[in-house]
Amino acid sequence: MKKLLIVDDQMGIRLLLDEVFRREGFVTRLAANGMEALQSVEIEAPDCILLDMKMPGIDGIEVLKRIKNGWPEIPVIMMTAYGEIELTDDALKIGAVKYFTKPFDIYEVRDAVSALFEK
Repeated sequence: MKKLLIVDDQMGIRLLLDEVFRREGFVTRLAANGMEALQSVEIEAPDCILLDMKMPGIDGIEVLKRIKNGWPEIPVIMMTAYGEIELTDDALKIGAVKYFTKPFDIYEVRDAVSALFEK
């Protein structure tokens, strides 16, 4: 089973992504902040992570750095609000495989995650 970790401080986005990816056959885990995300990765490393850029506490860039230091093989797709677009270059340099700007097309996100597993 493909394991996907969804990290976003907005519950509506977490639930939407959870529903879409469960329908696609993924086993999903949800995290509301960076600390929960890191704990989840440590307990059971997912096959892919959808990670929000801006969250309270540990932000997405710091979470990405820590994930890439400990689990460099896990692909991470970043999600960011339109006003944070300048941070995406940093995320890609650190190791994110792709990013989506909110509001995003849920089907594009679904297709991007699915494509990672077709390789």
